[in-house]
Amino acid sequence: MQAVRSLFIPKWSSDVRLEGKTAIITGANVGIGKETAKDLAGRGARVILACRDMAKGEQAVCDIMREVEGANVVARQLDLADTKSICQFAENIYNTEKTLHYLINNAGVAMCPYATTVDGFEMQFGVNHLGHFFLTFLLLDLLKHSAPSRVINLSSVAHHMGKIQFDDLSGENNYHPVKAYAQSKLANILFTRELAKRTEALGVMVISVDPGMVNTEITRHLRRPLVGILKMFSSLLKTPAEGAYTTIYCTVTPENQLLTGGYYKDCASAESSRAGQDDGTALKLWAVSCHLLGICWK
Repeated sequence: MQAVRSLFIPKWSSDVRLEGKTAIITGANVGIGKETAKDLAGRGARVILACRDMAKGEQAVCDIMREVEGANVVARQLDLADTKSICQFAENIYNTEKTLHYLINNAGVAMCPYATTVDGFEMQFGVNHLGHFFLTFLLLDLLKHSAPSRVINLSSVAHHMGKIQFDDLSGENNYHPVKAYAQSKLANILFTRELAKRTEALGVMVISVDPGMVNTEITRHLRRPLVGILKMFSSLLKTPAEGAYTTIYCTVTPENQLLTGGYYKDCASAESSRAGQDDGTALKLWAVSCHLLGICWK
C-alpha cells in the first residue's frame, strides 16, 4: 500500500529557515493549517494561529510548543463569518505586529447545509471567499510594508466544477452544497489572479494552492454514499501533514522560482480550470466583492 501511495503523494522537503519572518494562518487549530503552522514554527518563524474557536486555538498552540522546541506561536480570535470579527482581528495585528511576511488563507467550510454568515452572505462563499478577501484587504498595508511578502490562498480541485453565479450569490434560489463549495473555491483562484496583478509591483506575491485530497475534518458535512467512498479509499488520501506540503512549498521557495497569480498542486505549478483563467470574471468578482463588503479597494 505504501508503494501505491507514493505514486499519488510525492515526497517533498526543504531546509529553508524563516527566522525573523511572521506568518498568519487562518484555521490553524486543526488539519492542514495546524501542520503548516507547526512546520513554519520549526523553521523559526513567528506564527499567528487565526482561529474561530479560541479553546481549540490555544490547544493547538500547546501542541505545537510541545512538539517544536522554541516555537514562537500564538492564537488570535478570528471568525471569518463575521466582518466585525475580521476588523477586530486586523486591528489586533496592527497593534501587536511590526511585520507580516506570509498571509496563508487556509480556513474553510465545505459542502455544508445552507446557512448564512453574520452579515447575511451564503456561508461557503462568505467564509471561503469574502472573509479572506476582506482580511487580505485589511492586512495589505502591513504586507506591503514587509515586502517581499506573500498571500497564499487555499483552493481545491473542486474549483473545476465551479461557476460564479453572479445572479444568485446568496444561494437562495437553488442551493446545492457541492456547487456552492466549488463556486467558493473557484472564487479563491480568481481572487488570486486579480490580486496578483495589483500587488506585483508592490512586492507582494499571490498564489493559489490545491492541497489535494486530504483526510481532514473539512469533510464532516458529507453524506452517504460519499462518506462510504471516502472511507474505502482513506488509505490513499493525504494526511494533513502531506496536505500541507504545497502550502509550505509556496511559502519557502524563492520568489524567482514561483509565478505570482499562479496555481500550484503537488509542489509544482499546475493549470487551473478554464474558468479559473478568465480575467474578465476575476475583475467582475473583484468589483462585486468590494460592493458586498462596502469597501473601496483600488
